[in-house]
Amino acid sequence: MDPLQKIYRLLLLVVLSFLSWATLPFFAPLIVILIFSFLFTTIFLQAVDYIEGYTKSRTLGVVLILSISITTIILFIGSFFSNLGLQIKTFTNKIQKDSFAIAVENLSLKTKSLLPDFFSNWVPESDKIILLAKNFMINLLQNILSLLGSAGNFIFISFMVLIFTIILLIEYHDFKRSLVRFIPNKYLEIGLRTIYNIEQQISKYLRGQILAASSVALLSIIGLFILNTAGANITLVIFIGTIAGLANLIPMVGPFIGMVPAILIAIMNNVGNDSAFTHYLFNIIPSPFFIFDIILMFMIVQQIDNNFITPLVVGESVGLHPMVVMIVLIIGGMLIGPLGMLFAIPAAGVLKVLLSEIIFISKNSHLL
Repeated sequence: MDPLQKIYRLLLLVVLSFLSWATLPFFAPLIVILIFSFLFTTIFLQAVDYIEGYTKSRTLGVVLILSISITTIILFIGSFFSNLGLQIKTFTNKIQKDSFAIAVENLSLKTKSLLPDFFSNWVPESDKIILLAKNFMINLLQNILSLLGSAGNFIFISFMVLIFTIILLIEYHDFKRSLVRFIPNKYLEIGLRTIYNIEQQISKYLRGQILAASSVALLSIIGLFILNTAGANITLVIFIGTIAGLANLIPMVGPFIGMVPAILIAIMNNVGNDSAFTHYLFNIIPSPFFIFDIILMFMIVQQIDNNFITPLVVGESVGLHPMVVMIVLIIGGMLIGPLGMLFAIPAAGVLKVLLSEIIFISKNSHLL
């Protein structure tokens, strides 16, 4: 290849890269739909194949698996919003009562008495705290209503993901056979190996991440129940633990997402409780409303996940160097945000498989 052709190819690559970057926002929803559809297909594929082996009907297997999954998700979301609404209603009624105003005033006075004069001036008066609590509840309700109001786009994307997932699950093996037909005979073995390696990379990574997320959710739930036995009075424990586990699917976020609602609920439920306000962590560190207990618990869960669970169940599933993982996470976050971070590692694993096969072909082209 002469130098001029190399320059042309380099310029073409730059132009295509720029066009891909510029058009990404327009195609982002379609990309998200296709990626989620492919991921769900990978998750459910073995179960569908297993049911098909017994029933001899692939469509029945797809219907059974997706019906169970969708029903579980709907029941969980419905129960979550029902319990969340009950929690908001309980606290809203609480802040309307005179006893709450008295409890907040006592809390303000006690906090000031425990702090040096310089810091005590920073503690707001009780009426300001009550106003902040009321404004917080109003903003929370408005955000929930706004979230429900914008649910149309989410429902549409979810519906499209469901449709694409159904099609892929039913036609997956036919689609793969059709793809193989386009591979030239001399590259057939390499093509089959590439498809197999990509499937293995994604499925191993997803299985590992799901198991790790489930472990984090279980550990968070157990930790919150233990705190409740000590008097933390945290409600929505199962939902908070589940949120922590799901958040763990996004690298570098981990179970800390579950820490915020746990702290807020602990404060809301314990205002006016003197024993909760004067609680000490290990009988040494002041931990009003069990705030530092909750932080420590989630830190322990995070360390267990980082040092034991993830290396054990995810391990070297994609075979990437930790520095490369950090770089692809940053790039994914810059391109699509949290979703980009979620998909960055398996996408990098697929790219690694493709590059390794391309390098193999270029080195052994004389033998093909």
